[in-house]
Amino acid sequence: MYIAMVSAECAPIAKAGGLGDFVQGLARELSLRGHQVEVFLPKYDCLRFDRISDMAKVHRDLLVPYYDQWVSCDVEYGEVDGLKCYFIDEHARESFFRRGKIYGEPDDSHRFAFFCRAVLEFMLKSGQHPDVIHCHDWQTGLVPVLLYEVYQGLGLTQPRACYTLHNMGHQGVVGESVLHQVGLNPARLMIMERLLDPADHRAANLMKGGIVFSNFVTTVSPRYAWEIEYTEQGMGLQGLLQHYDGKFGGVLNGIDYSVWNPEFDSHLPAPYGPATLPQKALNKQALRQRLGLEDAVKPIIAVVSRLDRQKGVELIRRAIYFALESGCQFVLLGSAPEPAVNDRFWGIKRELESSPDAHLELGYDEELSHLIYGGADMILIPSVYEPCGLTQMIAMKYGMVPIVRRVGGLADTVFDANYSDKPFEERNGYLFDELTESAMEAAMAR
Repeated sequence: MYIAMVSAECAPIAKAGGLGDFVQGLARELSLRGHQVEVFLPKYDCLRFDRISDMAKVHRDLLVPYYDQWVSCDVEYGEVDGLKCYFIDEHARESFFRRGKIYGEPDDSHRFAFFCRAVLEFMLKSGQHPDVIHCHDWQTGLVPVLLYEVYQGLGLTQPRACYTLHNMGHQGVVGESVLHQVGLNPARLMIMERLLDPADHRAANLMKGGIVFSNFVTTVSPRYAWEIEYTEQGMGLQGLLQHYDGKFGGVLNGIDYSVWNPEFDSHLPAPYGPATLPQKALNKQALRQRLGLEDAVKPIIAVVSRLDRQKGVELIRRAIYFALESGCQFVLLGSAPEPAVNDRFWGIKRELESSPDAHLELGYDEELSHLIYGGADMILIPSVYEPCGLTQMIAMKYGMVPIVRRVGGLADTVFDANYSDKPFEERNGYLFDELTESAMEAAMAR
């Protein structure tokens, strides 16, 4: 099949979180299985251009509707670690993708709505008609809507739309001006059966649009699929997912072992595997040297995470001190998009600056993340909710012990050493249920 991946992210060139890893890993795996896969991305000015080879313009002056005007775009092509990628390079007055970052702009809904329309316009004009257009999260929720409301009538009749939900916490609830922008009819779509937001009847919900108009909807773990269909984790879209149950399913996520594999990881000073596990101690030593930790006979507990409320930041904060009280060392790598959370963790970083047993790295560093997985002993993931989580999968591949809350994909991949009904050899970590400090501390202590 010819599969087009349409996404706001793709590692390693445009990565803000797990979505980037997902798109890269799935695209590579589908390619290995013999499918023709192409990834469509905005041409952000913050792309890792050093990781893109043979980049060249393949379509000039693509005219994309924008309200009652046309905006000119170029489309560029390049390869990223063997993946075929197209980049939408818009020349709008608003400079949608020249902002120095992927997300976090007040007009994000307009930026990604333009991207959705531009991708389909390119497919139509270039004659590249995929069998499947695979879209991800609210940023590309308008692709299935535009495909069936506009582009099928213009001749783009071959593609079917698959839509994957990565995080129900961000649904793209927007004003109807976004629909006007891309040439859709609000009177036709702003009804409960289509895009009208269940909670705000003046707003359109782009994720809802993707669910309604796509041919099949997936999410990234069976447990999360059940949670968002039958619990409050559906965040208002539970009824919609129940209505479309026949075209909805959870498929457990995975990791790309060509990127995440301690036996071949170029970021590690001492690669290792199951047969050479003592080599891991050399990476632990290198991690301590890099972060200024004391070389002591203590386990290292790590957090590698975006620091937002979904990830359980209050529990992470407490875990730092509990680990130190328990005779452990603690390493954290992560950034906080919310200013109040960012300030709180900077305060902890300053407080523990002189500690020989703690280091907080508040930002994202791909190389350091590999060294943490290679050198630390345990990974803590106390999420409020977790669609799947790649962190625990990477950690286990690197021989770390996961300590996680029993939600979403964490419950599908981590089985408690003491209490699981799995055979002993399949038990691989420690879990807790309640979103409390005492529950987390009990699991850490075990």
